[in-house]
Amino acid sequence: MAWSSSSVAPVAGIVVLDGIGLRVEDVVRLADGAARPVPGTEAMKRVEVSWDAARRIAATGRVYGRSTGVGANRTEDLPTDSAAGHGLRLLRSHAGAIGAELPARQVRAMLAIRANQLLAGGAGLRPSVVDALCEALEHGAHPVVNEFGSVGTGDLAALAQLGLALAGEHPWSGTGAPAPQPLDNNDALALISSNALTLGQAALALHELRGLIAATQVVAALSLIAVDGSHEAYAAPVHAARPHKGSLEVARRMRGLIGAADRPTPPLGRLQDPYGFRCLPQIHGPAHDAADALEDVLAVEVNSAAENPLISAEDLAAYHHGGFYQAQLALALDHFRLALTQVARLSTSRLSTLNEPAYTRLKPFLADHEAAASGVMILEYAAGAALGDLRAFSAPASLGHAVLSRGVEEQASFASLAARQSVRACDAFRLVVGCELVAAVRALRMRDLRPDPDLPAGHALALAESVLDPDLSDRPLTDDVSAAAVLLDRFTELWKGTTSP
Repeated sequence: MAWSSSSVAPVAGIVVLDGIGLRVEDVVRLADGAARPVPGTEAMKRVEVSWDAARRIAATGRVYGRSTGVGANRTEDLPTDSAAGHGLRLLRSHAGAIGAELPARQVRAMLAIRANQLLAGGAGLRPSVVDALCEALEHGAHPVVNEFGSVGTGDLAALAQLGLALAGEHPWSGTGAPAPQPLDNNDALALISSNALTLGQAALALHELRGLIAATQVVAALSLIAVDGSHEAYAAPVHAARPHKGSLEVARRMRGLIGAADRPTPPLGRLQDPYGFRCLPQIHGPAHDAADALEDVLAVEVNSAAENPLISAEDLAAYHHGGFYQAQLALALDHFRLALTQVARLSTSRLSTLNEPAYTRLKPFLADHEAAASGVMILEYAAGAALGDLRAFSAPASLGHAVLSRGVEEQASFASLAARQSVRACDAFRLVVGCELVAAVRALRMRDLRPDPDLPAGHALALAESVLDPDLSDRPLTDDVSAAAVLLDRFTELWKGTTSP
C-alpha cells in the first residue's frame, strides 16, 4: 500500500510519533516493547499550538465538554467557578469499563495510537500528556483497562480509565508509571474522544492474521505436494485472464513456493483437483485484498485528529462533528473476518482430502499399518470445532444497533466489537491451519516425498519435520497441533520470500 512521503522509516528500537506516518507495524513494535516512542519536534509544536488555541476558544464561547456537559447534558452550561473540576468529574463518571482486564499488549497499542493522534494537533490537550504516554510506553507501564465500555462511537470508558491513571486516581500495571498530570475541563473530553483502544486491537489482529493467511498458503503448498496436486490452477495465463490483484499475487506466490512454471504442463493423471487446491487463489486473494483495505482504513485513523470538538488553531474555532464514528473501521473489520473464514474453511477442505486414499494412495486418515487404525481422523473434528468458533467471530458486528444518552446518540458502529472478534479469531484460525499442517507433514513422510530443499516448500517441510513427532501410531495429537500452530509464524517469513521461478 502507498504511504505518505512524510512517513518515518523504522529505526531499530525507535518509532518517531509525528501524527502523520504511524503504521500498523509500528503499533505492533510499540505494543510488544520492541521499540520506544519519540515524539516528533514539529508534532509537539502542533500540540502546544492546539492546547493554547483550545483554552482561548473555551474562554470566549461555548465548547462541548469544556464549558458544557456531554451527551444529553450538552445543553447544560458549566458555571465558571466549577469548570475546573469538571474534567476530573467527567473522567470519574466515564471510567466505568467492565469485564476482564485487557492484556498489556492491547493497552500499550492504545497508548501508542492515542499519543500519535494527539500529535496530529486537533485535540487541544496539554502537551505533557503526550510526554506521559510516551514515558509509560518506554518504561513498561500501562493502566488497568477493562474490556467492555465502547459501542464504536469512542472508547470513552477505557480512555477515561487512562485519564484517571494519568491523574493519579487509577492503578497502573508494570513499572515506570508517569507522574500524575493536572487534568482539568480542557483535558478530559479531549483525551477520551478517540477510538484508540479499538484501533489498537484492530492493528494487532490485522498484523497477526495477515501473517497467518500467508502461512496458510505455505501449508497448502505442502498439502498440494502430498496429494500430487496439479499446478494448472496457479498458471499465469489463468490469472491474467481474470486479473484480481490478490488472486494474481497468490498464484504467483504459489508458483514460487513449489517451483511451478508460469505455464505448467498438464498432469498425466487426475484432470483437476478439489476446490481446496483449485480455488485457493480465488479465496486467499480476497483475504489479502480485505487485509489491504483494512490497513488503508487504519492508516487514516491512527494518524487523524478525530476528536470532538476539533480544535482548529488556524481559524481559532472548535468544530463539533461526528468524526469519531467508526463505520469505515467496523465494515473493514467485518469484511476482513468474513474473508478470513473462507480461507480457514478451505484449509479444512484440504484436510479432508488428505484423509482420502484416492488422493494420497495411503490408508484412510493417514493411519499406520494396524488394523482399523484411526490415524489423524480426530483432526477433522478438532479443526471443525475451531472453525465453528471462527465462524461465530465472523458475524458482522456492524449489524449492531444502540440508542444511547436519552436518544441523542441514536446510532453505533460497534467497531469495538468487530475489533474484539478479530483478536479472538487469531487463535481459532491458527489451530485450524495447524491441523492441516500436521496431516500434510504426516502424508509427506508416509509417502517419502521431499520437495526440492532449495524451494520455500522444501524449507517449510524441513522446519516442520524438526518440530513434529514422526510417530505414526494412534496417539493424542494435541501437542502436535500446538507445535504446528506456533510454527506458522516462521512459515509467514518463507511466504514473504517467495518469487516466481
